[in-house]
This record gives sequence, structure tokens and C-alpha cells, in this order.
Amino acid sequence: MADAPHILEMRNITKRFPGVLALDDVSMRVRAGEIHAICGENGAGKSTLMKVLSGVYAYGTYEGDIVYRSEVQHFRDIRQSEAAGIVIIHQELALIPELSIVENIFLGNEPRRFGVINWAEAHRRAIDLLARVGLSDDPDTQVKNIGVGKQQLVEIAKALNKDVKLLILDEPTAALNENDSQHLLDLLRGLKGRGITSIMISHKLNEIEAIADSITIIRDGRTIETLDVTAGGVDEDRIIRGMVGRVLENRFPAHDGSSIGEVFFEVRDWTVQHPLTAERLVCKSENFTVRRGEVVGFAGLMGAGRTELAMSIFGRSYGTFLEGTIVMDGEEIRLPNVSAAIKHGIAYVSEDRKALGLNLLDDIKRSTVSAKLSKISTAGVVDDLEEHKVAEEYRRELRVKTPTVDEGVSKLSGGNQQKVVLAKWMFTDPELLILDEPTRGIDVGAKTEIYTIIRQLAERGVGIILISSELPELLGVSDRIYTIFEGAITAELPVAAADPETLMRGMTSNPHARKKEVA
Repeated sequence: MADAPHILEMRNITKRFPGVLALDDVSMRVRAGEIHAICGENGAGKSTLMKVLSGVYAYGTYEGDIVYRSEVQHFRDIRQSEAAGIVIIHQELALIPELSIVENIFLGNEPRRFGVINWAEAHRRAIDLLARVGLSDDPDTQVKNIGVGKQQLVEIAKALNKDVKLLILDEPTAALNENDSQHLLDLLRGLKGRGITSIMISHKLNEIEAIADSITIIRDGRTIETLDVTAGGVDEDRIIRGMVGRVLENRFPAHDGSSIGEVFFEVRDWTVQHPLTAERLVCKSENFTVRRGEVVGFAGLMGAGRTELAMSIFGRSYGTFLEGTIVMDGEEIRLPNVSAAIKHGIAYVSEDRKALGLNLLDDIKRSTVSAKLSKISTAGVVDDLEEHKVAEEYRRELRVKTPTVDEGVSKLSGGNQQKVVLAKWMFTDPELLILDEPTRGIDVGAKTEIYTIIRQLAERGVGIILISSELPELLGVSDRIYTIFEGAITAELPVAAADPETLMRGMTSNPHARKKEVA
């Protein structure tokens, strides 16, 4: 691999946005047939660099040269880069949910005969493409009816249909469970065996260490270094040191449980029906408690019902409520809607910050105060000066990287968007804060900052529910952990008695169900 020619060189790439230097003289080289990773903190410029490469940011809007297959390229749009064999799969997948798999694969590139779409040929080719990515679903299945992991594979099938030579994947496993992630990584290894070069942006450093041949690290819009993984000596700590410019001694803040108080929030026999399938229960008589100042983790595989539980508690915003009781400070409370939940001091940070956490048309200051405008309003009129003051205070406290709180949230990196969502709910002064995958798709430095924020809130007496697919995160931040399997709570463990193997047992089977079968 070290002797392979370079399929790509990006030389001295500089990209400016109004008031922001996003890329500053960035250079990198990628060898043909390798898996090349790009690592860096949120806002470092990784995605911007790949958008330059793929023609999303057209030639003329940046400085520097793209040399691809020994020729300088001037891509004016994505179609030109795709015609050259460069295909990018963005973190937000570009699939149309209402269309079928086959329609999505060939959208804009349909096989034709005498000017008419040849659907028989499209189906034949789709079956072949899906087989190459390990997907056996019917090509006529609507994309909305398959999971995120399979949707990623459909995107790769689309790329293979375009005769891809250089495949760019931006956070391809961010929303995938462990099994789907492993399947995708195995697929990339298979593509490498067929001579396809891949560039992968990811914050999951264990995956990068396992799959990458080389790693380019970008920090604050500049190239820091390129590491040769095949030569050895590259581990997570080495990558982190390059990303943040220092050694992160402790990724998780220390906590001794001294802030934990009495039980103040209790859910009893919580039962919720799937919104579309009446016979399916997404929450099955679930019971749990939260103490003041306690971080309670919820571990479960994708589809186990963690998010459904959280959303149904937060003002019944998911599913059909059947039965159950919520007790807060010793009194039963009713939360028929989100407004009632907020009034009772409950806040929910969604796993999907762009669809459910933020209005991407808003600026930072409006987003920060949006969940409780009454705090800065008089007679129904928002105090603009107070709004700006509050947003600026949270910007400083949470270290949101932005030149001004008047900036649109859509322009922020994923990690900084997540901090704005946290600020929005912190502004409501919650007694119970539900965090659903709060560090998904953000870098290790921003994760550490968010862990610190979680611990600080707990020390102030806020009860916290933490839902995460990353077991090290749950073990590092939580005081107590529940496991969920198929809508049922299967185990409750103090963190001192928990380990990945114990949690996985609770996440993959229901011991109570087994006892009933035996009986």
C-alpha cells in the first residue's frame, strides 16, 4: 500500500465564508486502493474539505488545487465529480423516503430504452448492486420502511452504480448500531479488495483505528499531520493528541456520588402502544426511578424502545399511551403534552438535533430561548436585549464556537449545534433532563465538554436520564444503569457493578420473559 500511487492530492486548499476562514492552506494525499480517514474536532473543516473535493463547493469558490488521477480538476458541481468517479455520501442521507429502493438507486440516472425508463433493467441491476453490498431486501420496498443501516447500504449501492473510484463517507456509522456498523466496515474492506479507494470521516476512533490505512488530522481548518496506521504505533490516544493538541487524561469527569439525593421522579407500569401497529407495545409495564443529582443511564440496542420511552414520558410525544403513572416529588403528575412536561420541569434533548432539536432557520439566540420565551417576555413581547444577553451567556458557558449569537444554527458544526440544543433546555431550568444520544456524531473533545456539562448539572441537583448506544459513555458518566430489551426494562445495575458484558446480556434478552416460559 505504501508503494501505491496517489489517486488524490489536495494542495493548499483555502475556503472562506463570510467572517469565517473554514479551511486554511489544507493539503492531503490519498493513495489508490486505501481507506483514508479524516479526523478532527467539530468545526475543524473535515466536511467542508470533502464538499470542495466533490464539487458541492464549486471551482472558483476556493483557492488551491485538486489533483485527481494525475490531472488538475475544476469540478463545477457534483455531477462533474461523479462523472470522474468521485461519490460522496453525506451524514444526512440523500434518499427520498417515499420512493422505493430501486427508484432511489437510479434517481436521475435511470436506464432507458428508446427514451423510456427500462424498469426491468433497473430491477435486474438493482438486485445485483444490492447483492454486492449484502442487502437482500425487495428493490420495490419503500426506503422509509428499512432501517438506517440498510439505507446506508442503499447509498453505497447508488455509488457503485455510478462506477465509483473514490468513495467519500461522512460519519457513515454515526446513527448505526454495533452490528450495522461492523457490516458497513466489512463492506468497505471488501470494496478496498476491489480496488475502490475510500475516504471516511468519523468520530468513532476505535473504528478508525481498526479500518484505516492512513489518517489525516485537521485542526481549526489546518492540516496537522498524516499518520500511517499500517506502520504501527497509532492508537486512539495518539489520534486524540493530534485532534485536540493535547493529551486528554480523563475523558469522563470524576464523580463520587456525593451529589445524589432522594428519589424525586418515578415511573410506574408505563405502557405505550406503537403509533401505527396496535398490537405492538413499545413500552411494556416499565418501572424506574431517578434521584436528584443522579445520572441514570439507559442501555439498549437500536429498536429496543429507549427513545420511545423517553418521548412518551415527555408529554406523550410518541405512541399511544395505555397506562402508567408518573410520580414527581411524591405526587402523581399528568403530562398530556409537551407544554405540561416543560411546566413540570422536564426537558428532552432529542437524538435528532436537526429534525427535532432545532429550527434550522433560526439563529442561535432565538434557538437558545425558544423552549421558554416567557422567561424573557413582558406582556407577551420578547425582550430582544435580554434574549441576546442570555444567548451570549450560554455561548460562553458552553463554549459554542461562533463569531456571534446572531449566526444561523444551520451554519454550526454538529457539536456546536448540540451545545445550542443543551443551552435551549438548560434555559428552562429543568429538574429532570432527558438526554437522548447527546454525543452522537460529535468529536472526542466536544464529547468531553458535554460530559463535564452533564456532571455539573447533576452536582446542581438536576436528575438526568442518559440514553446512549456507546457503552463506555454510559459506564463513564452514569451512576446507575437500566437495560432495555424489546420495550421492557430487563436489569438495573449500579455503575460499580456494571461492565460491557453484563450490560449486553440485559440488552439482548429478557430474563423475566424466560422465567415465564419456564413456568
